[in-house]
Amino acid sequence: MPEGPELHLASRFVNLACRGLVFCGAVEKSPVSRNPEVPFESSAYCISATARGKELRLTLSPLPGAQPAREPLALVFRFGMTGSFQLAPAEALPPHAHLRFYTASHAPRLALCFVDIRRFGRWDLGGEWQPDRGPCVLLEYEQFRENVLRNLADKAFNRPICEALLDQRFFNGIGNYLRAEILFRLRIPPFEKARTVLEDLLHHRLSPELTLSQKIRAKLQNPDLLELCHLVPKEVVQLVSSPSTSAGWVPASHRRQRLWARSWGGRLRCLPSLAAVLQCAGDELLAGPEWPHHLVSGGSWTPGPKRHQGLSKTFLR
Repeated sequence: MPEGPELHLASRFVNLACRGLVFCGAVEKSPVSRNPEVPFESSAYCISATARGKELRLTLSPLPGAQPAREPLALVFRFGMTGSFQLAPAEALPPHAHLRFYTASHAPRLALCFVDIRRFGRWDLGGEWQPDRGPCVLLEYEQFRENVLRNLADKAFNRPICEALLDQRFFNGIGNYLRAEILFRLRIPPFEKARTVLEDLLHHRLSPELTLSQKIRAKLQNPDLLELCHLVPKEVVQLVSSPSTSAGWVPASHRRQRLWARSWGGRLRCLPSLAAVLQCAGDELLAGPEWPHHLVSGGSWTPGPKRHQGLSKTFLR
């Protein structure tokens, strides 16, 4: 499922792929999509994108002299399970292209497509970010940190930390594979109460005697949970190769394999007790090549006398 880094990469892809392209005509929606029609038509317009957490804003801006004269239109996309953007020849559209923007050139004519196999993705007109989503963990770190620590009295933090990390009001951009990596790196028991984990950060202050460079070094060497919510997504963006691939983001299975094989060196994994949460939630459990002893090779869960037999399988997709 696309998370914050994937939305960020998708926005980079759109900006790179559409740089210098002129689009024209009406926006075309597939008849099977339940999303709203996009009432936009222009003889010449350009497309740009920005991302925030798990949302992406696409802006359609008419060029000077374009007809009919009109204001730019913005749409906000949420990718659901399988959403992505692709730039393809207009005569060979990819399957499941549910929204299409056509270029003016006829040699060859191209289409920027929002592709969504499972059709869980959504777009809204108007360009407004969802008001119940917090600051982006990737691009708005200071606001994100302040928002979490200021609202620790919220009942969301009564839940286990592994559940609270998916609350987009506070952790906008964090999803399944990111929370697994963050909790593992800090060796935080996933069922620990979220407020208990985070309250310690209210009182954590570096010594005023440290120089600025020493403070920066200390933060990089020993990041806390909120800092990792920012740093791990940045690692993902840096690890993924050129964003100018045909799709705006790398498919999840390929991305995870690449992460294990490259700079993380097979360290993408989570605490074993997180398996129960992921299984009960119906999510995939990320299994890397290095696992605790009771996960045998091949990803099978080794049930103990107190473990539920229903949690006997881990998903490696």
